[in-house]
Amino acid sequence: MSTSHLSRERLVALGEPVFEQAIGRKHRKDPVLPRTGGPAGNARLTAWTGLVLLVLFVAELVTALDVRGLMSWHVTIGALLIPPALLKTASTGWRIVRYYRQHDAYRVAGPPPLLLRVLGPLVALSTLAVLGTGIVLILLGPDRSRGGPISASFLHKGAFVLWAAVTGLHTLARLVPAVQLSFSRKEAPVPGQVSRAAVVLVACAAAAVVAAAVFAESGAWRSIGNGFHDDFRGPPGTHFVHR
Repeated sequence: MSTSHLSRERLVALGEPVFEQAIGRKHRKDPVLPRTGGPAGNARLTAWTGLVLLVLFVAELVTALDVRGLMSWHVTIGALLIPPALLKTASTGWRIVRYYRQHDAYRVAGPPPLLLRVLGPLVALSTLAVLGTGIVLILLGPDRSRGGPISASFLHKGAFVLWAAVTGLHTLARLVPAVQLSFSRKEAPVPGQVSRAAVVLVACAAAAVVAAAVFAESGAWRSIGNGFHDDFRGPPGTHFVHR
């Protein structure tokens, strides 16, 4: 058997479980525990939060098509992403910790397919990177954001491109399962539904507060929105001049 044939078989073996889950043909069997729902409850919390993030993710991509004209929206939606993104990172992180600490129910549920295990950390890290560099940009302001060998603006743009790419792949793989978990009526309700809904609502309320605070601090950026994608050409301060 040739090396290329073996490589194709390995790729098929790696990709098939991801594809089967992505189209909703196969599902991970999550045990249900009393009170919180256990792995099944965790999966639903992650799915609900993921759908909230998907709406914001698409909206943020739309603003990226014209950041000059949509700077206020770009900043506001980016801020809205922060609490739900942290919640989703926490819910998936909790599952990982419980699995590797040998919790019986999470061991029975098992890990996601290998490709998703590789993609997951990239999604989390790129999300934290794009949100973190965005906050740094707001705090530094337009002038100081372009200073140094590698500017904060450059880092934010690079993180945004990476985030959009890996999050797009992750969305393709997890959208159908998330919708099925969130809206399917075929299975009995999982304990902890009210608590999970409350957590998501608190995250949404926190997002509104964060967005309001960031919006208030981003006046300089909003006033020069037309210059953001020009990489701040000219000496510091000239980008405040509107033509």
